[in-house]
Amino acid sequence: MKKTIGSIATAAILSSLVAATGVTAAEYDTNGVINFTPDTSITLPIDPTNPDPEVPVSPIDPTDPEGPNPGTAGPLSIDFASSYAFGEQVISTLNKVYYADIQEFTGDTTGPNYVQVTDKRGTLEGWKLSVKQNGQFATADDDILTGAQITLKKGGVTSNLASDTSLIPGEVQSEVALKTTGEETVLVDAAVNQGAGTWIYRLGSNAEEGETGVELAVPGSTVKRAKEYRTTMTWILSSTPGN
Repeated sequence: MKKTIGSIATAAILSSLVAATGVTAAEYDTNGVINFTPDTSITLPIDPTNPDPEVPVSPIDPTDPEGPNPGTAGPLSIDFASSYAFGEQVISTLNKVYYADIQEFTGDTTGPNYVQVTDKRGTLEGWKLSVKQNGQFATADDDILTGAQITLKKGGVTSNLASDTSLIPGEVQSEVALKTTGEETVLVDAAVNQGAGTWIYRLGSNAEEGETGVELAVPGSTVKRAKEYRTTMTWILSSTPGN
């Protein structure tokens, strides 16, 4: 009799467990969806030595107290490019090399000269960054600094996305001499599936390296007037689908 009672009790416990667990009567699926669109807003400049989009910086233009120019709008944009100030130099009859000042930011911080581009198209089509010098250094009276040559050195790219090596642009020029004829020089070439997000082409990995990142060579045989000489550069970012 005791055995029978024990069996009944065990069966009751098992039955209650099954009832508590429940039996699947039906299943029903639902969806989770998100849709991304290209971002056309302006991307702010970031630190070329620690590129964090969450921490924008304010670069100073050493050649224009009203500068720098704002970045371009659109999903494929140039956000910032350094201007080059080679300082005040003594007239010399010797061949000379001068270096551009490093990039300064508000808050007394510095870094290498750089160009920042952003690809927020969401297509991963690739892009090219080029630069052209719009003529030789000249005074306001059109006195030419004959033979002067700008060379960009220690070029490299960085990004907060650089840990994903598949995104790193495949072709990056470490050293280029700019042409004074207005001809474009390609600096960075991001192929298909490369270059998404914000990328920096910098001339030195830090401020110290950047001190010799932009060079201006001037022949001793060139006549120099006691005046200011200027030139301009145009930075070009182009889409390269299928590249």
